[in-house]
Amino acid sequence: MANNTKTATPKTQEPKAEPAAAAHRKPIHEIRMGRIKAAIWQNETDNGIRYNVTVGRLYKDGSDWKQTESFGRDDLPVLAKVADQAHTFIFQKQQEPE
Repeated sequence: MANNTKTATPKTQEPKAEPAAAAHRKPIHEIRMGRIKAAIWQNETDNGIRYNVTVGRLYKDGSDWKQTESFGRDDLPVLAKVADQAHTFIFQKQQEPE
């Protein structure tokens, strides 16, 4: 008797390709306190230079280091300090003569 059962093939989603310029971009500055970090990005726009900040928390999964955008209660004071330092850095950059 033939086996008519089908095995499901797991579907994987291919990562989206980033434009070549975006793939090699690096933040202009990083701030790190313990496992909390902020990356400051500089973007050229029609209206001049704009700055953006991404924040994350590093954690270890087995032997691999990973990053999440999720923060626990005890992370919040450190996150606030890192955000304040990022704000100060951007403010000082904007005061520099062009």
